Amino acid sequence: MYQIVPVAPGEQQTAGGSPMKKKLSHEGRPMVLAGLLGCVLVLAAVVSWCYYSASLRKAQLLKAELLDLNKDGFIIHNMTGAVVFSMTFRSGTLDLDSCSKEGNILSCTQSDSGKLNFFIQTVRPKDTVICYRVRWEELQSKRSVEHAMAYNDSHWYGGAETATQYWPIRIQGEKEPEPFITSDVYSNRDAFGGILERYWLSSNATAIKINDSVPFHLGWSEKDRTLRFQARYQDSPFKPAEGQQALPELSYRVCVGLDVTSIHKYMVRRYFPKPSKVPSPEVFKQPLWSTWALHKTAVTQDKLLQYASDITEHGFTCSHLELDDRYTSDYGEFDFDPQKFPNASGMFDKLREDGFQVSLWTHPFINYDSINFGVAVEKGLFVREPSGELPALVRWWNGIGGILDFTNPEAREWYSSQLHMIKTRYGVTSFKFDAGESSYLPRQFSTMVPLLDPSTFTRRYTEMVIPFSERAELRVGYQSQDISCFFRIIDRDSVWGYELGLKSIIPTVLTISILGYQFVLPDMIGGNAYPNRTTGTSDGKNVLPDRELYIRWLELSAFMPAMQFSIPPWAYDNEVVQIAQKFTELHKTLVAPRVLELAGEVLDTGDPIIRPLWWIAINDEAAYKIDSQFLIGDDLMVAPVLEPGKQERDIYLPAGRWRSYKGEHFDKCPMYLTDYPVDLDEIAFFTWVH
Repeated sequence: MYQIVPVAPGEQQTAGGSPMKKKLSHEGRPMVLAGLLGCVLVLAAVVSWCYYSASLRKAQLLKAELLDLNKDGFIIHNMTGAVVFSMTFRSGTLDLDSCSKEGNILSCTQSDSGKLNFFIQTVRPKDTVICYRVRWEELQSKRSVEHAMAYNDSHWYGGAETATQYWPIRIQGEKEPEPFITSDVYSNRDAFGGILERYWLSSNATAIKINDSVPFHLGWSEKDRTLRFQARYQDSPFKPAEGQQALPELSYRVCVGLDVTSIHKYMVRRYFPKPSKVPSPEVFKQPLWSTWALHKTAVTQDKLLQYASDITEHGFTCSHLELDDRYTSDYGEFDFDPQKFPNASGMFDKLREDGFQVSLWTHPFINYDSINFGVAVEKGLFVREPSGELPALVRWWNGIGGILDFTNPEAREWYSSQLHMIKTRYGVTSFKFDAGESSYLPRQFSTMVPLLDPSTFTRRYTEMVIPFSERAELRVGYQSQDISCFFRIIDRDSVWGYELGLKSIIPTVLTISILGYQFVLPDMIGGNAYPNRTTGTSDGKNVLPDRELYIRWLELSAFMPAMQFSIPPWAYDNEVVQIAQKFTELHKTLVAPRVLELAGEVLDTGDPIIRPLWWIAINDEAAYKIDSQFLIGDDLMVAPVLEPGKQERDIYLPAGRWRSYKGEHFDKCPMYLTDYPVDLDEIAFFTWVH
């Protein structure tokens, strides 16, 4: 083997060098260079192969069944390979070199901000469902953790009752994440409502449930088409458990199934509590009659007795009267104002004789001018200021006072005993429990048992209903599906539209049904007739909702689980009275028997009584978007008229054979019926023909 030694310029060749050696030295250089280049290429190929193999192993490491993880988020595929779920990590990125996989758990220990506990655990609870437990827990940083869920061209349902309710959810504008807690959406129309759960469902057959332990905030982006899920303690009403650092943790479960209906059934059976009994069948059959929209706070003994007399006189079945605000002298008292109700005992005797059950309005507040305010202060029954020394004053729609601390057993016992006392004394049937939203808690407060999640206050309040649940009514719910009472949607305005109007009722009832609340009271027929929030007429003192609006509202309510009047039909004319009689009878004979049958099934399944069209029309894109029709069970479909001046509407019939209320048969479905005629005294409904 030759060694090539370069010759310096001007250096002479040593004597005795052979011509052959000279030739080899000149011709060998390219060969050696080629050899070196070959070695380099081989080495590069080996390195590339090693890198590729490592990348392949890392790629395999970052995969779970149907799930792909990267530093910025993860995606989930369905069985056919289509992406059905996407989540982006907005608050940080994973250090993939810190990730490992052991069995069905994929975990990482570092992010770009420091140490964390991150994992995705794959679980197959049944052949047709696959679930992923996801957890991102900061171990050093106290900043927020945020993940953004993409819409993926699907339709989403669930979350919360809202003032402007759409079905499916519409993302409008840009909203920074806010505390996902129960609020009064009548007074704050941008808030989340009094009935909410940390649960969303997609037409892509995916569902997500945020864990109870998360200090959960919700926002969204119309531009990015995402829901923003955030966990934080800073500038938040959520608190860490005593002795724990305020290090945020975002954890949730994502489950994927074969279709939207089956995955929802799985989630409800697995994660939602169920009621233990069905409330009073009579409330499902006969209407409730409330004093509120008719008399507001000006109700008196004479007015109540006259109202009851008018109900009977106009041919309506004596049923359930609801005496609303205000029958006491001051707010926070539990007896009748002797000025307005001079003979309350005699009044109750007369109403019972006439066949009426009577329930009373109640709430968790005691105003500072009530005789019970001093009692509650002395006994320590109120939610307190952060120091725990003084009661925290709150402002609500009827003044200023204290709010009872339902984490305190003594406060629960005192409140319950007051209700039992008035119930026993007058023969009261039950109560309408108003308020209960966590938004009525002071900004800074303390309770006997610390509230890590403010909405736990709502849960504790709903528990007060249990002894009276047969005919009781609530307007709030959080993890309260097992409370066996009626859940009323928030007060409606007497208007046509989606903002607390007639068009909002079906989307709201469908939403809270998906959240597990099935014994629904859809508020008062015609709305609450509040001044400046009513389409109708006014004589300066009284406001009367538009006649056509009232009739269409009445027709829709007849196909809800329960009916509730306040503005009476005879406030209009005899034709409206006849329409009301027709539909209360139709509710009693056609709707209530079916609803009661389904109500019995709720105890085992939690399935909705009022169902969206996609419940029976899976993978039907049209059914996913319809918000003006609904099902009672699987075989009775309702299509009310919800537009002013209309005596026709378009109706979608899903696949199957349907018979109309007029006796028509439709066999070649799915189909649209365009401009289907529906007179003012009619509502379109169809029965599925087996």
